[in-house]
Amino acid sequence: MLDTNAFDAATLRLFDEVATSGSFTAAAELFGYTQSAVSRRVAALERAAGGPLFERLARGVRLTPAGEALHRHAVAVLDRLQRAGEELTAIHAGRGGVLRVGAFATANVGLVPGTLRRFADRHPGVDLRLTEGLSARLVDGLHAGTLDVAVISDYPAGLPAGVARTVPLLDDRLLVALPGDHRLAAEHDVDLRDLAGESWIEAAPRGQPTLLVTACAAAGFTPRTGLRVAEWSGKFGFVAAGLGVTLVPELAARAVPRDLVLRPLRGMAPARKVYAALPGTPLPAALELAGMLGQWQMCTTDTPA
Repeated sequence: MLDTNAFDAATLRLFDEVATSGSFTAAAELFGYTQSAVSRRVAALERAAGGPLFERLARGVRLTPAGEALHRHAVAVLDRLQRAGEELTAIHAGRGGVLRVGAFATANVGLVPGTLRRFADRHPGVDLRLTEGLSARLVDGLHAGTLDVAVISDYPAGLPAGVARTVPLLDDRLLVALPGDHRLAAEHDVDLRDLAGESWIEAAPRGQPTLLVTACAAAGFTPRTGLRVAEWSGKFGFVAAGLGVTLVPELAARAVPRDLVLRPLRGMAPARKVYAALPGTPLPAALELAGMLGQWQMCTTDTPA
């Protein structure tokens, strides 16, 4: 049985050089060995391989059929090791490998795609992967090692527990979306108390605090939330039909249809904080992406143009 443990990378490199140059002497000069040292290492490799790998000639050596077979595999192994080294170097330098990014839904309207485009232009060798989910699930992905960086928020109940490292990105104000013919549509901003009689379109988890409920309580009323709609596209449809109003994160402003208007809320507008979350030992590419996310600018706080 062959002793493949003897086929280490250093020995295979020496073997390849002898096979390529046809000379123990040339290999010895290249690696800084004595000729006798090269002869001993080749002899040990031949014992491990079960027979002669080189035919000794008057001048130099040439491969036996067994040597040609081993050399073919050695070249393939050395090539894979070189490519592995190049890939690892690229990963550690932030220029290659896979970067697994997580984000909550409204961050994927403008913040994440715009930043990923800039990142991809700067680092075309990095393979970007995206996972969408709630902040708590994204943090679980960081813990499990399935995500390298995640965009999360403190809504609805604060930052998820156990985040190793966070980079503050922005305060995401909530704007109110109104039908185009709403009585307050022409106002520059809206006092939340003026919407006390409106029906609110939302679908927050039952029993959990929401920015809407908290803000309305501060304004002195409890919002009517008869129609529960989860998807943003569905919320916009109900608002456009005049069946209510809804709060829209500023991050999602680009996705609001043109027949609706967005207005900031006067005074203490409800807002959530958005962060880039990282594992304890982040990849250089993840750190760079987190920095680029922090450079992103909101495009609008008003009616989409």
